[in-house]
Amino acid sequence: KQAELRAHELSIRDALTGLVNRRSLIQQLEHAVATSDRHKGEFALLYLDLDKFKQVNDTLGHEVGDELLRQVAARLLAAVRVSDTVARLGGDEFVVLLEGKGAAANAARVARKIGQAHARPFEINGHKVQTGTSVGIALYPQDAPNAAALMRNADRAMYHAKQNQRGSVEFFRDELNAREAERALWTHELKQALDANEFEL
Repeated sequence: KQAELRAHELSIRDALTGLVNRRSLIQQLEHAVATSDRHKGEFALLYLDLDKFKQVNDTLGHEVGDELLRQVAARLLAAVRVSDTVARLGGDEFVVLLEGKGAAANAARVARKIGQAHARPFEINGHKVQTGTSVGIALYPQDAPNAAALMRNADRAMYHAKQNQRGSVEFFRDELNAREAERALWTHELKQALDANEFEL
């Protein structure tokens, strides 16, 4: 029985941080979509990425990097309500699912709270590790028709937050998808031009 319980925990939890894993988050997201559709409700998805995490791993080692992720997870849990879901997708990417009344209105406040919590240095094995968090926010149903699209759009918002100013918060807007499509087109056209030898000095 204990082995079964342990196997179940491992299937829904991230082994390093104890947070909900990607597979379990997707199930919860799909449930949140169904609930919102049924009750004409809404919810918010916050996509987070640690700033300078690779630098921490490269300079201080993976042991410090792993402990940083554990401490980040603890601060994330402390910054949200018990009813909110905090997940680790892998690497230094985390997601917070905010459901219930006023989720959309609370999203920016929670993102700021998370940013403030991560602005304080982390004490790890005698090292003071300074990092920050870039946050992208997408709202359902305003920003996407389903769970997968919502994840993508929150990720895009996070990417733009990171590009504009590390440690900032960005809400998703349609313009970000347009920018992404334009970027993909430029990349494709540049590759074609290189292959066809169309550049001149």
